[in-house]
Amino acid sequence: MQPIIIVLIILVVLVFIALIKTIQVIPQASAAIVERFGRYTRTLNAGLNIVVPFIDSIRNRIDLREQVVPFPPQPVITQDNLVVNIDTVIYYQVTDARAATYEVASYIQAIEQLTVTTLRNIIGGMDLERTLTSREEINAALRGVLDEATGKWGIRVNRVELKAIEPPTSIQDSMEKQMRADRDKRAAILTAEGIRQSQILTAEGEKQSAILRAEGESKAAALRAEGEAQAVRTVFEAIHAGDPDQKLLSYQYLQMLPKIAEGDANKLWIVPSEIGDALKGLSGAFGNLGGGAPGFNTGGNGGNGGNGGNGGNEGSPGVVNPRGAAVERREEPPVH
Repeated sequence: MQPIIIVLIILVVLVFIALIKTIQVIPQASAAIVERFGRYTRTLNAGLNIVVPFIDSIRNRIDLREQVVPFPPQPVITQDNLVVNIDTVIYYQVTDARAATYEVASYIQAIEQLTVTTLRNIIGGMDLERTLTSREEINAALRGVLDEATGKWGIRVNRVELKAIEPPTSIQDSMEKQMRADRDKRAAILTAEGIRQSQILTAEGEKQSAILRAEGESKAAALRAEGEAQAVRTVFEAIHAGDPDQKLLSYQYLQMLPKIAEGDANKLWIVPSEIGDALKGLSGAFGNLGGGAPGFNTGGNGGNGGNGGNGGNEGSPGVVNPRGAAVERREEPPVH
């Protein structure tokens, strides 16, 4: 009985192994290459698949999702003979599992080497400044070459990115100095522009202020002159409306003379030519009343205006007679 049991156990194990090899479960976004006696038979897609055990075998399982592969820095020589280190990142996706398995031995290594050689060809035709400022151009050119070369391998290159472009240390120092000088230059230019604009605005403001001030003074002077003219017209009209006689005018002249002589600094003052006639009329009026009118020095023509009147003894300022002769102010003691 024991040999039979052993044989049965062996058969059960073989059946179990056969079932395991017969049923193949492929995950989503994956594919498997099936070979029969070493020859490609078919590609298993995601899900449950049945194969012939001990005859069919799984050659390779391939991930169909998009892959990201960073490559180490590669030294590249530019057109102006400068060595720069460039890091690249490749985004690719397997579209044909069979081609990726049988058309190339190792598509990852093939993509890396193709990237390096293509990158050297592209950078070799550019100088350093263009290399540093033309990333998009380099990416597009590199992607075009890789996509064309990897198409027959069943691989699609979606994106190619340059992670870093590192020029030599000495070049970096020179670039930093240049950028610092450029920034200082721009700062100086902006400062000068600001000062210039400030001076222009200040000058414009002063100009507008002067114009407005002049306009205000002009209008004020015009209004002041107009007011004085109106006042003179009003007084003139009032005087003519009152129809004053010569005696009233003479009396008004005499009232204004002390105001004209006010102040110690008044050494010379002017008497209108009409005051002679006014004084004559006023003198006649006072003569009729029996009194003497005050005397004024009018250049020797009427020093005595009446009885008891002494001209020029009151310490009054000098008087200009009607003919324009000026009399200097003299300080004399009063007569008792």
